[in-house]
Amino acid sequence: MHSSDSAALDLPLPLRNFAATRRILLVVLAVSILVPIVFLLGYGYYDYQRRMTESDDIADRVARVADEQAVKVLDLNREISTRIVEMLADSDDAQIHANQKAIHDRLSVIGESFAQVAGITIFGVTGEMLASNRYFPVPAVSIANRDDFISARSIRPDPYFSLPLLGSVQQADVFTTSVGRSLNDGRFAGVVSIALKRDYFAGFYRDLSNGEPGMSVGLFRRDGGILVREPPNRAGITHARDVAFTSAMRNNELFGRLRIRSSIDGVERVVAFRRVGDYPLYVTSAIPTDAIFAEWRQHYTLIAVITAAPCVAVWLLVLFSLRQLQAQQAAWERWQAEVAMRLSAEASSRQLRRMGALGNLVANVAHDFNNLLMVVAANMELARRKNFNGLEREVLAVERATAGAEALARRLLSVARKQPLKQEPIDLAVWLPAAAGLIETAAGEKVQVKVQVPPDMWQVRADATELEFAIINIAVNARDAMPRGGRFVIRSQNVRVTADNVLPDGEYALLAFTDSGDGMPETTARRAFEPLFTTKLSGSGTGLGLAQVQAACEQAGGTARLDSVLGRGTTVRLYLPRYHGPAAAPVTAPNDATHTADTADPSDTPDSPDSQDKAAPARLHPGSILLVEDNEEVAAGVAAVLATFGCDVRHELTADKAFDLLNEGSRFDLVLSDIQMPGRLNGIDLAEKVRGTWPSQRIALMTGYADEFERARHTGVTILAKPFNIDELRELVLR
Repeated sequence: MHSSDSAALDLPLPLRNFAATRRILLVVLAVSILVPIVFLLGYGYYDYQRRMTESDDIADRVARVADEQAVKVLDLNREISTRIVEMLADSDDAQIHANQKAIHDRLSVIGESFAQVAGITIFGVTGEMLASNRYFPVPAVSIANRDDFISARSIRPDPYFSLPLLGSVQQADVFTTSVGRSLNDGRFAGVVSIALKRDYFAGFYRDLSNGEPGMSVGLFRRDGGILVREPPNRAGITHARDVAFTSAMRNNELFGRLRIRSSIDGVERVVAFRRVGDYPLYVTSAIPTDAIFAEWRQHYTLIAVITAAPCVAVWLLVLFSLRQLQAQQAAWERWQAEVAMRLSAEASSRQLRRMGALGNLVANVAHDFNNLLMVVAANMELARRKNFNGLEREVLAVERATAGAEALARRLLSVARKQPLKQEPIDLAVWLPAAAGLIETAAGEKVQVKVQVPPDMWQVRADATELEFAIINIAVNARDAMPRGGRFVIRSQNVRVTADNVLPDGEYALLAFTDSGDGMPETTARRAFEPLFTTKLSGSGTGLGLAQVQAACEQAGGTARLDSVLGRGTTVRLYLPRYHGPAAAPVTAPNDATHTADTADPSDTPDSPDSQDKAAPARLHPGSILLVEDNEEVAAGVAAVLATFGCDVRHELTADKAFDLLNEGSRFDLVLSDIQMPGRLNGIDLAEKVRGTWPSQRIALMTGYADEFERARHTGVTILAKPFNIDELRELVLR
């Protein structure tokens, strides 16, 4: 970037901190998301724990009520048993059997007074039924082998509670409380059995758990035996097997709370239990944790929805603000770019006009210089063919100077983007290693050159000569930056370029040239590619080297870039577009011979067999040639060379005259015309009219301008780039 551009772009522009605004909005968005989430998580945990605690309290209250009901029923049952035992006094089995009617009537009155009593039965010493409130006379039934009879006899006078049974005696779904009788002398006198209705307890438990989904209430024996449970337990399950619950009952714990998975139905529950008075029984109240969780989830979902509604509104508002901010930033950046472009437009326009004028001046000077060189080269060729006549050394010196002048003119035209190019595919994996010798020569003996090229390097399409000159210029600059010697490394790789301000997106071959020299300051690096800019001593450089490098890359569709660190070295990177077309014949690798191709070879003397072959007129086929050239010196030189080939040459100064001559009926074996000429027609116009009017007429063009060279390609005729080699002219004539 030039200093004028820098000054324009450094003008203060209004600033706005979009990044800070975006950060604030993102913080607001994050807070509006995290705070509700934390709140919901905290509230959800608190609410769940609260509901579990409330469920424990509800279960405990239900267990208390069930305990009070059980205590009242069992105390009443104990009182009934005591009254019957007192009524029987010391009566034996015979006395009871004899007094069966009176006992039956008395038991009926007692049994009908209490809804929970299903039946009252008196059994004798051997388990035979002696009296009952339901039967008279009693049937012949014995319970001698039944568990309740045996246990009641063993633990008398304490009551024994049987498991639920549906027997032949009571004919109802009951469990019994059996109390063993003893005579005055302590002998076993039989058992008083009171059957209690299970439905009586179940109905009460249903009413007690009303409104609590999944709640279960039960009455259990100390050993886990199930007396009553609502809802009923599955058939075949008679005992609870929950370790924590049964352990608490065996340990005679008075009350407690547990969280267990029931062995009866497999449901996890919160359980509250209480011991029924001084009886070996426990009441339980249990609420399923799934029901607690379902209720909590329903409530939590409602709270989450209510909380989410304003949060979503805030999120949408923040997202909308971010989108608007992005649009504003894009507009702001476009405005800044427009302001910067307008601020730098005047400086850029001046620079472009200055560089355009310089380019036109350089191109015109080089074009005229090439015409002069054509005169010198043609006359040098004539002198060679006339065996020098004692002036060989002087002529050869002029030829060498001519070659140097041609190289300088080519560099001037390249910098002005008017050098005729010969674009062709180049296989860098082969071409670049072959150039190592030429690069080492340009870099000098004190510089160690290293070339690194991967075998899968992409092909490029460029002018091989221009690329060769570009590499030589870089190597010479590296040599000058390392007067005491150093390292010059050339690396290449395949790269894909995206989002670049200069290069179009695509695939490129990257050539990086790195030296270990002194480097350059930033101000110098910014101007390194400017034409005629040099830091070398007066007379030591032209300032065209790096300008030619950039021109060569840009004419191939790429670019050149330079990075330098003062005291640590410089890297020049060449970006050349990848060639995707069909493979072409390999380009000859550069070497010392091609580098001096425009210089006369000392061995090319008249005594040389090659020289004799080149000059042998026997190999030529003389013909008539119409030479159209406005520069009479150039025309005279070219005509003289053509005459040595045995050709009959007619010269015209303008294309208009040449076309009139052809219109008059004149025909030639070849029409050789310059492109840039005065008059109505130029060389390209002449070629197009000749091809359209006389298709069989051969015509070739000469030019020294790249833009003319490219336009002339579309005519389909042969084109010679000035200054052309005499061998190229010979080959054209011999076709």
